[in-house]
Amino acid sequence: MILKTVCKSSMCAGCMACIDICPRGAISIEDSLKAYNAVIDADRCINCKACYHVCQENNPPPFSKPLYWKEGWAEKEEIRRKSSSGGFAAAIEKTFVRQGGIICSCIFINGNFEFIFAETEGEIEKFAGSKYVKSNPAGIYKKIKELLCENKKVLFVGLPCQAAALRNYVGEQKDLYLIDLICHGSPSPKILDLFLQDHGTSISKIAEIRFRVKNHFNLEAKQRAFTVPVIYDNYTMTFLEGISYTENCYSCKFARLERITDITLGDSWGSMLPEEEQRKGISLALCQTEKGWELLNESGLYLSNVDLMRSTACNSQLRHPSVKPRQRDSFFENLTKGKSFKTAVFKCFPKRYLKNMLKAFLYHIGMIRDDAGGAKYTR
Repeated sequence: MILKTVCKSSMCAGCMACIDICPRGAISIEDSLKAYNAVIDADRCINCKACYHVCQENNPPPFSKPLYWKEGWAEKEEIRRKSSSGGFAAAIEKTFVRQGGIICSCIFINGNFEFIFAETEGEIEKFAGSKYVKSNPAGIYKKIKELLCENKKVLFVGLPCQAAALRNYVGEQKDLYLIDLICHGSPSPKILDLFLQDHGTSISKIAEIRFRVKNHFNLEAKQRAFTVPVIYDNYTMTFLEGISYTENCYSCKFARLERITDITLGDSWGSMLPEEEQRKGISLALCQTEKGWELLNESGLYLSNVDLMRSTACNSQLRHPSVKPRQRDSFFENLTKGKSFKTAVFKCFPKRYLKNMLKAFLYHIGMIRDDAGGAKYTR
């Protein structure tokens, strides 16, 4: 039996808008590690095509070129310090709730990366930190539409595909503000769980997780690092190498300079600002609308001019999707055969894997230190 899917096979981004809009509950998401598929139950389907039309893969919203582009950081030092980058997102969110608005963004809770709503500055703290894994927005589309019908102002912060799906779901709304995050691609949460199993735990057993601190990328859970500071852990390495993303990410329609949101946020890789400021974190913002520009200007940010050509050169996802590595098929083949995560990584990167083992040994016996060139990510 050939399964019917909402969009082209293996091109599902997991935005979940089709689940929210289906009046019969006829759609489920199948996660094969390598790809997502939004599968339609033919017995329940009434052929209304609502799922097809809301799908951002089938119907991407209109794109707009940035009107303004800036780099900088939150003027409040505490906000900047707690943020992965320069704190633009947190500062904007705090300003928005102070003005009576509602934020919708992603948190990690009960073993899931899901979306919640925040109406106070204290609640916004839960959104802090980058999340290098697929999140689940199911349910938020209906809720946001309800809030907009009640004349509430809503700010959504998420991935480009999720923001695009929300625009399709609710249409143009003056009280809806959209911020998308520059995205390289995202793996299934099952990939993260397989990595954690290598270390004797699972995604359901951890309460907190952290993927990076400023320019230093490494996974930490339960206040535990999974490797020494001078090398990347295996999950982080596969993410940065781009082999663990779901299939759709390599043909992402939103990896371009033109965007579909009010504001696009990311790291200002390649910044010409002083090294001291770069260590503290510098954000990049592209504004596509005047209401996005107004939001940026009233949020207590230090804003500096930035060379857009340099920023796009240093942020490849502002030019094209991630390129699928040749090792990707081998990686997933080994995982689906039941091999451990570390074995799958070794098969893909044998020389680097052995080199990392040597560096870890030398670190443990004190022959190399963190300041000798740790796992710092730059572009």
